[in-house]
Amino acid sequence: MTQIKRFVEATRRPGVLGVHSLDHFSLSVPDLAPAQLFYESFGLDARREGNGLALYTAGHPHCWGLLSEGPRKKLHYLSFGAFEDDMPRFRERLAQLNIERVPPPHGFETNGLWFRDHEGTPVEIRVAEKSSPAAKSSFSAVSAPPGVYGTIARSQAPVIRPRRLSHLTLYTSDVLGAVDFYSRVLGLRLSDGSEGNIAFMHGVHGSDHHLIAFARSAGPGMHHCSWDVGAVQDIGLGAMQMANKGFVAGWGMGRHVLGANYFHYVRDPWGSYAEYSADIDYIPVDVDWAAGEHAAEDSFYLWGPVPPEDFIRNYEAEA
Repeated sequence: MTQIKRFVEATRRPGVLGVHSLDHFSLSVPDLAPAQLFYESFGLDARREGNGLALYTAGHPHCWGLLSEGPRKKLHYLSFGAFEDDMPRFRERLAQLNIERVPPPHGFETNGLWFRDHEGTPVEIRVAEKSSPAAKSSFSAVSAPPGVYGTIARSQAPVIRPRRLSHLTLYTSDVLGAVDFYSRVLGLRLSDGSEGNIAFMHGVHGSDHHLIAFARSAGPGMHHCSWDVGAVQDIGLGAMQMANKGFVAGWGMGRHVLGANYFHYVRDPWGSYAEYSADIDYIPVDVDWAAGEHAAEDSFYLWGPVPPEDFIRNYEAEA
C-alpha cells in the first residue's frame, strides 16, 4: 500500500484540481471502412465494436479513439480523465461557473460530467486511470560502431505500431477563448502560444508538453491526432509504411519548435492528419512550466520540408 500511495503522489499535484489525461476522442466519418484501412495501415489496432470503430495501440488495453458513421467527418466529442476523488470538485466548479450540464451522446454509457466548450463541442470529464505518461517516453537514437552495419535491409523493416495517443490539435475560431475555457474548467495549463494563432496546453498532473492544442480557424474541427513512437527511425519507417499503402499525402519528416517532437503527418481520407511523433518535451508534475509567447516564425517547425498549402485548412468548417 505504501508503494501504491507513493506512486499516486508522484503522478498528481496535491490540492490542484485538473484533469490528468486526454482519455479519448470521438469522430464521425462518412464511412468506417476507409477509416479502418487508414488507421490499421498507420499501425493501430482498429476494431469494430458495436456500430463503430475503436482505436487501440498494440498490446495496450486503453481505447484512444471512437469513430462512428455520420453524414460527414466531424469532431464528435472529447473525453478527459480525472481522479475519482476530484469529481465532486469538478461538479462544484461547473456549477460555480454556470456551465450547463448536458446529457451524454445517445447510446453512450458514462460515469462522467458532460457539458459543451466555448464553441459548442461536447466535452466529458470522467473517472479514469491516468493514461497520460508519468515520465518522459523513452526515445532511441543509436549509432552503430565502426565495422558494423548501421541498419537493416528494407525487406526486413518492421511494422511500425505507435505506443499511445500523444495529443490532439483542434481548430477553433477563438484560440484565447479556448485557453481560457480549458484552463478555468478543466484545469489545463498553457505551455506555449503564438500570436493568438495556436496554443499548446498540458495537464497539471504530469503530461507531455501538450495533450491538446488549438489552432485558429473559422470554426471547430480536428486538425490531427498524434501518436507516440520511440525513434526517428520509427517515424521514417511509418511514413514509408503508409506510402506503401497508398497514403502519400502529408508533411514531414521534420522537427517542431514548440514541443520539440520529430514528426511526420499523413493525411487521412477527410483532410485531417495522423502524426507519427517522437521525443516530445515532457512537463513533470512538480514543474511549473513558464508559458512562452512566440513569434510565428519561431513557433512552427525547426527544420523540414515546406508544409502543403492546405495544411491548416479546416475542411470541417467548410462542410
